[in-house]
Amino acid sequence: MEPVEIIEDGLLLRPWRAEDADAVYRACQDPDIQRWTTVPRPYLPEHALGFVTGISGTAWTEGTGAPFAVCDAATGELLASCGLVSIDRGLDSGEVGYWTAPWARGRGVAVRATRAVARWAFDALKLRRLIWQAEIGNHASRLVALRAGFRIEGELRLAQPAVDGRPEGWIGSLFPSELAAPGEPVPYGPDTLPARRAAVFGRPQPVLFATAAGTELRLRPIEERDLDAIVTTCRDEETVRWTTVPHPYQREHAEGFLRDVAQAAWARGTGASYVIADPDDRYAGSIDLRISPASPLVADVGFMTAPYARGRGWMPAALTALAAWGFTTLGLARVEWRANVGNTASRRVAEKAGFVIEGTIRGGVQHRGERLDAWVGGLLSRDLR
Repeated sequence: MEPVEIIEDGLLLRPWRAEDADAVYRACQDPDIQRWTTVPRPYLPEHALGFVTGISGTAWTEGTGAPFAVCDAATGELLASCGLVSIDRGLDSGEVGYWTAPWARGRGVAVRATRAVARWAFDALKLRRLIWQAEIGNHASRLVALRAGFRIEGELRLAQPAVDGRPEGWIGSLFPSELAAPGEPVPYGPDTLPARRAAVFGRPQPVLFATAAGTELRLRPIEERDLDAIVTTCRDEETVRWTTVPHPYQREHAEGFLRDVAQAAWARGTGASYVIADPDDRYAGSIDLRISPASPLVADVGFMTAPYARGRGWMPAALTALAAWGFTTLGLARVEWRANVGNTASRRVAEKAGFVIEGTIRGGVQHRGERLDAWVGGLLSRDLR
């Protein structure tokens, strides 16, 4: 396959050259490129030189890929890497990959380059489909794919996960009829909900603060050092009575919750799990905010309090802080609470935070092998206390 040049939307996409090695080396020192792509770590000058003089040319020659240096069409400055990281001629399908140099971010370079590569792949190579993959948690790459027209269709386990990454990846696809024409407006702009949440979940989980009767509390991500306290709380008879935690609760349950629920929800952008830490940074309880898969403006909450921390007013303060963050930062319109009928302690927490108890759902929850009635309450931003 003969290398080509593409000029579109202010960009020049061309084959890599030996003189690009220094810029590639400099770009690949970026922590985000090292975290989210498959470049070697540490990234050395010889890696950059080998890529621009060997690996990229071999992909073109053998027809296994089409790597482009993305440059400013006017100045020639290197801005990004974008291209087909694989080509399957049996299926007439290709996979897109990209990174943007730190000095070129915030200018829509990756979106414009991906659209240009896709147009060339469909028109010149006659491919019938392009796919995109990224580790869950790489919200910047996901937003680029959405803006370029890809439909995010689900998850798959990665064949080569990063050493310090998650094993699951997002996957999306693009067909020729779905590709926007040059100059068409880019969807999912900065004021849209997907872009807003990508900015939130694409960063480390923030610490929130709450005050209860003069006591300063922190809501922070769950850490390994909290697991023993979580086990103790989940073995408490009141926790077992009113929640659905496994019983008997073991250390591996807490480890699985941290890895497969709390950390996974933040990576997917579907929710946030917090520890409530007392003034000595001890575990005082857990609280979760889970975005509804059916309605992205609605979330539900769940919480449990460590036995020593009950009756201090800490959980209502934490619930208020978390709900306020959900309204202001995630753009939620409603937060919902449910509890088994009879769980008056949970109901008092919800009411103190401003939830309006809206009724009883018959058989509304599954609890240890049977369906039980549940109270349900709702909180709007104007209800916050």
